[in-house]
Amino acid sequence: MCTLWVIGSALCCDAQMTKKKRELPSLSPTLPIDLSFVPEASLLTALGGLPLVAQTFRTLKLHDSVERHVVVKQRARGFSEAEVVESLVLLHAAGGDCVDDLRRLKADRGLEPMLGHEVPSPETVRSFLERFHSDALIEAAKVTRKPAQIAFIPEETAPLEGLARVNDDLLREMGPRIQSERIGTVDQDATIQESRKKEALPHYEGGRGYQSMVAVWAETLLVLADEFRDGNVPAGMGR
Repeated sequence: MCTLWVIGSALCCDAQMTKKKRELPSLSPTLPIDLSFVPEASLLTALGGLPLVAQTFRTLKLHDSVERHVVVKQRARGFSEAEVVESLVLLHAAGGDCVDDLRRLKADRGLEPMLGHEVPSPETVRSFLERFHSDALIEAAKVTRKPAQIAFIPEETAPLEGLARVNDDLLREMGPRIQSERIGTVDQDATIQESRKKEALPHYEGGRGYQSMVAVWAETLLVLADEFRDGNVPAGMGR
């Protein structure tokens, strides 16, 4: 006979207490586990959600819209306008702060096969963005200032106007997808973006940066229109 012991809610037998502890399979040294310190050749990515952003970009036909409305390249070779714009959208979705952060996306070897195109270099994108700028339009806006006026708003370049038409196409694509939304409240406000660029001007909160005017469809958070402005341009100022 054996003596029964009550330990907590467990019922034990002292005849079994002296038996060798049963070895669990997970602790067995004979399991077929092969440890290797050499990385596999398979492609891995820490940015697995970005292809879904790219898929959304293309499903909303923004790739085609950019190709129609945004023309800045002088030669057909290299990245298309749509590929560069899509890459900038992916950079923003990944939390990038500047075009130099594109290097992190380029270094991810598992991302490119899912996108179907390479990620452009920071130098390529910087050159692309510079074509949206016009010194001539800025100088023309300065000439039209009143004697005591410091701030000014230059006319938009053709590529910037093209991006506005791309945003219009986005809104047209989104409209049928949100038919349940019957209210449209336009929230217009100037949004301060802090910047450490030497060209950034002081804004009314004491820092330096830019103060873009943005009109938002409040119920959906879709941007209806925007105008990029210097930090010293008051919200109520028109051209």
